Amino acid sequence: MIYTVTLNPSVDYIVKLEQFELGSLNRMTDDSKFPGGKGINVSRVMKRQGVESKAIGFLGGFTGAFIEDFLTAEKINHQFVKVSGDTRINIKLKTDVETEINGLGPSVSDEQLDQFLQQFEDMDRHDIVLLAGSIPGTLPSSIYKRIMDICNEKKIKVVADVSGDALKEVVSGKPFLIKPNHHELGELFDTKIETVEEAHVYAKKLVSQGVQHVIVSLAEKGALLVTEGNSFVANVPKGKVLNSVGAGDSVVGGFISAYSTNHPIEEAFKIGVASGSATAFSLELCTKEKMEELLPQIDVKTL
Repeated sequence: MIYTVTLNPSVDYIVKLEQFELGSLNRMTDDSKFPGGKGINVSRVMKRQGVESKAIGFLGGFTGAFIEDFLTAEKINHQFVKVSGDTRINIKLKTDVETEINGLGPSVSDEQLDQFLQQFEDMDRHDIVLLAGSIPGTLPSSIYKRIMDICNEKKIKVVADVSGDALKEVVSGKPFLIKPNHHELGELFDTKIETVEEAHVYAKKLVSQGVQHVIVSLAEKGALLVTEGNSFVANVPKGKVLNSVGAGDSVVGGFISAYSTNHPIEEAFKIGVASGSATAFSLELCTKEKMEELLPQIDVKTL
């Protein structure tokens, strides 16, 4: 099984307005609600590509029930630990610019954390665990390290899409895959990365430290995959960007979907990039059909 961990999920409330005036009554022209959180996004992308996963983490209140009902309707496996507070709501105001207001996550008790960690004891070396997104303020900042220690002891592959201090901790655990963007990679080494060549240098350093695969997204400059034996660079197809939310998660979802169904690493990378682009060119997360439409436009070269 592939487990996607979302410690701080959300209901993403997307509101469209012709214009927004602070201090005045504003009327929306359209709105929509989706389950949010990087791990949940990965599970949804994988389901659309025909690969099963189980979404785990913490949910609570009426907003948590909305997320569970949504995932059940999409036939996505889930086993969240229930908390007493409401899962947060993130508001995304879309006018000529996009403004985001992120909510506060609920408190997680020590007992609830122990219940969550117990789930990893039932996993084995055939499983994959994805760690994605932010850590709620009520959880210890070392939570990802604790999860990685359990997974390493049980020889479970760990995929991580995290940033900041969490990324540093994850790297020390020598995961199977990490997916920083070029800004996050630069922060990791206290430098600024702007080119594929610069990203390649630092991604190779991570591989030398024990990370097995590093995918670096470089926006319009494409993406980079570095492994112990090979380095690949991919372009991104041309298209109108309609949605930046979930594009990086879709890269991970596409890659894991392809890897877990025995595609070669290079092909999995290509499918990952196509999935990320398909989400960017859509109003919601990518479909398999949109990913396959873009796939021929992506050229992967060996560095």
